[in-house]
Amino acid sequence: MGGIDILLITYNRPEYVRLSLPRLLETATADTRIWVWHNGTDRETLAAVQEHRNHPRLHRFHHDASNPGLREPTNWLFREAGGDYLSKVDDDCLEEPGWLETLRKAHEDVPQFGVIGAWRFPDCDLDPELSAPKMADYPHGHTLLRNHWVQGSGFLVKRAVVRQLGPLRPGESFTRWCLRAARAGWINGWYHPFIPEDHMDDPRSAHTIYRTDADLRARWPLTAREVGAATIAEWTAEMVHSARTVQGASLDLDDYFGWRLKRYNLGRRLRRALTGRAPW
Repeated sequence: MGGIDILLITYNRPEYVRLSLPRLLETATADTRIWVWHNGTDRETLAAVQEHRNHPRLHRFHHDASNPGLREPTNWLFREAGGDYLSKVDDDCLEEPGWLETLRKAHEDVPQFGVIGAWRFPDCDLDPELSAPKMADYPHGHTLLRNHWVQGSGFLVKRAVVRQLGPLRPGESFTRWCLRAARAGWINGWYHPFIPEDHMDDPRSAHTIYRTDADLRARWPLTAREVGAATIAEWTAEMVHSARTVQGASLDLDDYFGWRLKRYNLGRRLRRALTGRAPW
């Protein structure tokens, strides 16, 4: 079939969907097919999707009122899409014009690229001391901020990677799936110069729905809930910390498997028990 297949998962945030779905359709290339999986029963969000059902780029639509989360929709795309490249964009993210063309050209020029993506953090989060050692140049003028995983939005992955690894396993996150790809020899990371992705859940985004602590508590994002961030200041601090974490993350794959991973997970559980919060 060729081309690019992109999944958008929508759930209970119509303000975001009214921005993210039109932007995704606008930035799609002529050979891009958009797949939409709508979770839950929120009528306003569903209506925001239905407004675009007749768009020529909207290829497939699925509604699951039970809200199975992210893994099942992602595997739906991985199993059924026939494109040479696959992607997922979250409904709280806005991609830049030209993002697909840039990422596809990089894939075409560098066969070893596996999962490469747009960058969702503002410029103030960039720390050259952390990121510079992980910058790597590749043929035809391409550069990556190397990391063994990227976020599950605004990425582009070769079909060959999905064919080799298969779908996400039961209980497996997209991060762990990317780590499996890296272990199989694929090169992952963020394209540089960075392709901006506006992550609207970041309180610093101009499009965020989180302006006050009350806003955050009323519609608590899953990740914020997991790390115990209950105020705008705490949620922003988590975003900053996340940016630093991925910039400084080890490129030694042994750190993410076997006894080293067990040691890290033990320390993480201990810190959570002592502080009541889950570190990144």
